[in-house]
Amino acid sequence: MWQSFMAWLGLHLRSRYVRMLEEEVARLRGENRALVNSLLGTAGFPPISLEDDARRGLVGLHPVRRRSWAQIARERELAAGQGIQGQGSPQK
Repeated sequence: MWQSFMAWLGLHLRSRYVRMLEEEVARLRGENRALVNSLLGTAGFPPISLEDDARRGLVGLHPVRRRSWAQIARERELAAGQGIQGQGSPQK
């Protein structure tokens, strides 16, 4: 009862501008979800459902951890070393 009253009160006390902005944010989130699902489908991954978004809450995606140049160089060295080892011994 109290929550429904507070929801009603909050809805009626907000200005039209704030409601318009919230509707625009909801529309853009839906549009972004459709675009991401399209890209995921092209890449062969399952789409993100509405339940997944609701479970994550307000923050949709986790921030990407940025790597240092030293980490990137180390990964490149390892990849290059594996490429050389993968060729095997010369043919007889």
